[in-house]
Amino acid sequence: MASTLADEKVPLVRSTMDANGENPPTKLPIKTIPGSYGIPFFSPIKDRLDFYYNQGQDKFFRSRVDTYGSTVFRCNAPPGPFIATKHKVVVVLDARSFPVLFDTSKVEKRDVFTGTYMPSTTLTGGYRVCAYLDPSEPNHAKIKQLLFNILASRKAHVIPEFRTSYSDLFIAMEGEVAQSGKSDFNKLNDAFAFEFLCRALLGVSPLSTSLGSSGPTRATKWLFWQLCPLMTNLGLPRILEDLLLHTFPLPPFLVKSDYGELYKYFSYAATDALANAEKLGLSKEEACHNLLFATCFNSYGGLKVLLPGILQFLAKDSGKLHARLAEEVRLAVRTEGGELSFTALEKMELVKSVVYEAFRMDPPVKYQYGVAKRDLVIESHDAAYQVKAGETIFGYQPFATRDARVFENADEFVPDRFVGEEGRMLLRYVVWSNGPETESPTVRDKQCPGKDLVVLIGRLLVAELFLRYDTFVADVGTLGLGAQVTVTSVSKAATS
Repeated sequence: MASTLADEKVPLVRSTMDANGENPPTKLPIKTIPGSYGIPFFSPIKDRLDFYYNQGQDKFFRSRVDTYGSTVFRCNAPPGPFIATKHKVVVVLDARSFPVLFDTSKVEKRDVFTGTYMPSTTLTGGYRVCAYLDPSEPNHAKIKQLLFNILASRKAHVIPEFRTSYSDLFIAMEGEVAQSGKSDFNKLNDAFAFEFLCRALLGVSPLSTSLGSSGPTRATKWLFWQLCPLMTNLGLPRILEDLLLHTFPLPPFLVKSDYGELYKYFSYAATDALANAEKLGLSKEEACHNLLFATCFNSYGGLKVLLPGILQFLAKDSGKLHARLAEEVRLAVRTEGGELSFTALEKMELVKSVVYEAFRMDPPVKYQYGVAKRDLVIESHDAAYQVKAGETIFGYQPFATRDARVFENADEFVPDRFVGEEGRMLLRYVVWSNGPETESPTVRDKQCPGKDLVVLIGRLLVAELFLRYDTFVADVGTLGLGAQVTVTSVSKAATS
């Protein structure tokens, strides 16, 4: 699918600093950032209620874009007082301004991983884990290198472990559909994703340890304690939900035992990785807390949102797409001797495009934050804006990745958008990983170290699904931070 600006490329530049670290003159008119923070205390609460309940996220931002005539403006970011310390933000919502959040020469990423608030370090063993470190901090590079090393050493295990775990998931799903006419994919995915990740990354099944089958429940509870200020639609009355989730942090001691059991498992299962950590200059304890966080928060938490997120678009599309995917997957596997291998996956261009399009439409991490290191100029498509040192910049990613100035039919799920050379050129605007899809993470940036692994897992899900089924039907809703998918029927492939 061609860009609407095929002949006029929208620049995606990490930095506009010159050699002296200054902002070069912009060719765009410099305007005052529109918007305001309103009345202290009251306006942040009103904005929070609009964001979560009265308008919802998309309408919250769209209404302000329409009011100000700008994709850059000031407002109060949720969750606001009292839990947030820096709720006054400059919002960036288009594909041209959003990348300022990736540029660590311009913005500091210290303690902004979850936004305007930071969960207690009691939840991470007393350590500020890598996600909350700025690349300028000494341990950032050490921890990220540790994660790179683990991913490299275990890459051969990903595909076989995924196939084992998700084959069991699909068997369980079929049984539930046959018995009751429906199957909660999210619930099954929670259980099997945890087992898959632990076996793939550590080589030790939790089921063979004292953690047993409690891992997903404990990890989900621990995740909730950190992410609940960003959640809504949990089935509680609005007033009660807002008070419990968005006003004060939940006490960490209520998940201390859950975290302790998870830590016990990781300290046992990650012996080789922890030995490697000492060679990098990290203590085993700090390394273990970081490995637990990377696995349970970044990876497991990501798959809880990502995989239902992919299925929601496949469920909404027509059977024609299912037929095309099934044909592509099965042909690629046949040409590789009947094996779903990495080589076979590389031949599945439509599968890859579908996964990238799901990332574009509904990125698993929707918010990005950074604090301006110095006075700087942010450029949108039509104007430039001055941001002062110390101001917090907030990007809502679904708007940046649905920028109509970049993508044709930007609000539609277009399965083959990224097919072909022209389609692949658009991948630089897919930025779910805290950086362009066309770039690779390093120890000097904040791009997700498991970026390629996550894309691979998304492709594996689609491929495995259409190896087994010709088509499926599912109901799609929302829950917490992502999509809720309930499968109601499957049509098994004749050869499965």
